[in-house]
Amino acid sequence: MAEVHGKCDDRFTMVRDAFASNFDQGLEVGASVAVTLGGELVVDLWGGHTDEARTTPWERDTITNVWSTTKTMTALCALILADQGEIDLHAPVATYWPEFAAAGKEGVTVAHLLGHTAGLPGWEEPVGPEVLYDWERATSLLAAQAPWWEPGTASGYHAVTQGYLVGEVVRRVSGRSLGTFFAEEVARPLGADFHIGLPPEHDARVARVVPQPNPSLTGGAAGGMTARALSNPAIGAEESWEEAWRRAEIPAAGGHGNARSVALVQSVLSCGGEARGVRLLSEAGCDAVFEVQADGVDLVLGIPLRLGTGYGLNSPHTPLSPNPRTCFWGGWGGSLVVNDLDARLTIAYVMNRMGEGTTGDMRGVSVVLSTFAALAGAG
Repeated sequence: MAEVHGKCDDRFTMVRDAFASNFDQGLEVGASVAVTLGGELVVDLWGGHTDEARTTPWERDTITNVWSTTKTMTALCALILADQGEIDLHAPVATYWPEFAAAGKEGVTVAHLLGHTAGLPGWEEPVGPEVLYDWERATSLLAAQAPWWEPGTASGYHAVTQGYLVGEVVRRVSGRSLGTFFAEEVARPLGADFHIGLPPEHDARVARVVPQPNPSLTGGAAGGMTARALSNPAIGAEESWEEAWRRAEIPAAGGHGNARSVALVQSVLSCGGEARGVRLLSEAGCDAVFEVQADGVDLVLGIPLRLGTGYGLNSPHTPLSPNPRTCFWGGWGGSLVVNDLDARLTIAYVMNRMGEGTTGDMRGVSVVLSTFAALAGAG
């Protein structure tokens, strides 16, 4: 069995075995997995290498770009402000961002942004990757364009745009950029090594992502809504290797961390708003996640999803937990986080070798399934 490092409570040895099996099957280069129960780490494992040539070991403090798992961090920021009464999730976005009312969007709510139902899954004007590094341009273009469908009637995955949309609301309300708000109000109090906009002093710890065979986020889609949303700009995994990507705040796709840091942050949600003595949300603030925003075939991804406020929800389409009050999201290539509020459990998986497709693969799912199997056995 592959050598993995870290700690694992005896009752969760099945998780360690599933994690090691991914390496034994040749599915990993480097990866980490973490599980919190009641906010406390019960699994904190890592293994493999930071580079495709397998010359540099993945260490305890190795971090990598987690792509859309970043969205759970951005959603948490919005939920905190909503819980504090600073944001009304059902208010028009234009309440906080007046320019956003243009082109028929005066009725689009903050919840629409968080539920991928706002009709802005991509930029209308042709743009290159440099738009991602220009906050003012990225947000002003979205504010000016018309929705691609009637907002609130269906979801269409806002793969990159969601971070700018939610992030601008956070900026208008708090006076701080999304990355700064997250660092000051979430990561720092929780002692979590997760960054939205990576300072240069952390560069040496970054494991560069190993691209999947498909060259871009579209997964080879030739046309239709998927290509329209995901090909403008065309983003390859190699974009994340650039210094500009690391420095920029890309709140839907540019977060850097590892499984431990993802789990330490998200455990606040799975524990009803408080973890390890730090309360960021009320229990009612956590419940907002489970208000269904869309339930059906996603117009961009083409798969059935039940979406809550900022998270995907446990459903027959995505049966990640035996418990109903479970929410999740994952990142392009395979990273994943699952929050089970009934079990007060968070499971996080982060890797650098990207798998096939946009919506994850069995490496992370195997870790999730083994966690619930171990928990059932321990019970």
